[in-house]
Amino acid sequence: MDQRVSLITLGVEDLEKAAVFYECLGWKRVDSPDGVVVYDLIGQALGLYPKAALAEELGMTKDDIGGFSGITLAHNLSAKEDVAPLLERAEKAGGRILKSAQEVFWGGYHGYFADLDGHVWEIAYNPFAPLSEAGAFCWNGYSE
Repeated sequence: MDQRVSLITLGVEDLEKAAVFYECLGWKRVDSPDGVVVYDLIGQALGLYPKAALAEELGMTKDDIGGFSGITLAHNLSAKEDVAPLLERAEKAGGRILKSAQEVFWGGYHGYFADLDGHVWEIAYNPFAPLSEAGAFCWNGYSE
């Protein structure tokens, strides 16, 4: 198995509401089959899919898929001062702030929000991992 994630799929209660939320953050949909909304990312894609349909694919019921799974999605930024405004934008779009923008013990700056379906996102600035010119993230950073 190659070290990569190709597609992240989030199960959502209301596909259109979830899509509007992510579009309020500035994301652009790409053409995809009916019943799924997809956003191309840098090197991968994020899909939104009805939670009930996803549960059915897994041979489960929607109620079997519970709350916080222990997984967070991270969106790293190039500047510390960009963290708080993006958290505010998520909140204005209907997200819930879980942790406001603040210094973190390892030397960075971050905060967390939950989207409309409770998926947890970290918005972070990591001074030790500069992003590539295109915005790609690598754990030890890119040296341009």
